Amino acid sequence: MDTALDWLLDPADPGPCYLALRDLAGLPADAPELLAARQAAHRHSPIAQVLDAMDPTGYWVKPGPGYSPKYRSTVWAVTLLAQLGASTEEDPRIATACTYLLENNLNPGGQFSTGKGPSGTVDCIQGNLTAALIALGCRDPRLEKAFEWIARSVTGEGVAPNTERQAPLRYYAYKSGPGFLCGVNNYQPCAWGAVKIMLALATCPPEWQTPLIQAATRQGVDFLLSVDPAQATYPTYTGGAPSGNWWKFGFPVFYITDMLQILEALAPLGLGADPRLQNAIMFIRSKQDEQGRWPLEYDYTGKTWVEFGRKKQPNKWVTLRALKALSCISSASQG
Repeated sequence: MDTALDWLLDPADPGPCYLALRDLAGLPADAPELLAARQAAHRHSPIAQVLDAMDPTGYWVKPGPGYSPKYRSTVWAVTLLAQLGASTEEDPRIATACTYLLENNLNPGGQFSTGKGPSGTVDCIQGNLTAALIALGCRDPRLEKAFEWIARSVTGEGVAPNTERQAPLRYYAYKSGPGFLCGVNNYQPCAWGAVKIMLALATCPPEWQTPLIQAATRQGVDFLLSVDPAQATYPTYTGGAPSGNWWKFGFPVFYITDMLQILEALAPLGLGADPRLQNAIMFIRSKQDEQGRWPLEYDYTGKTWVEFGRKKQPNKWVTLRALKALSCISSASQG
């Protein structure tokens, strides 16, 4: 890891340098070196490029819920900023964007959506945005409702079938039932959506934890570990083979999910030592080169605000993802 860490800590590349200091170097949160790196990352890295494209009122491209156009509008920009390590403490524009998203996308029932109203809610957007807002430093009390919807939508508690259109809280065409059922996945459980939901649940602040959220977390763990994650034989739309994207590690990560993100979702829950994850861990390690780096295998070049490197080449952003997840796993094993 030392060779890769030295590569990541190059101050000439402030974005990865900051995340390496924050997530891998073990510095205290108030360390002057870390704070200086955070400031540099917000002023001279992809964070700055994304924020410079933001309208002063808090949206990207056009006002409204912000799902389209992919992958530059508000939903995707906020998700990207979180993965880049952006913080409300460092730039007030980030807090403005968080507030805009809550006011223009979050529904009274706690659903984030692809459009106006809760009918466009789906697990991948719900998990991505809830986790992203927490990562950015947003603690708006309205977010507690988003976590409650996540928990109810997973367990089914208090949520009516989508046919009961007069019910105050019900399922919809996309988020079609409990246990990660998804209309986009032919009304079967969607593992991509489940991973996003688990990313969010793993970040839920302690003061918002409830027995319902804990039950949803257990249900999510049971689902993702019901098969060998290294094989990813979760239900598919056609009933055929899993998407090959499971085995392609990328950056950023939007609704498409890779095997590495399963570890990112489950390791913070203390499951790093679970034997059911061992094949996935071995596969992840197998992609590491002799210098301890991982390549970029899936990207959004030309589709989002920033380009993050060439495919099939060693990539700092993917390497950061892998090393952080493996570090979390190692800590859980030692514990």
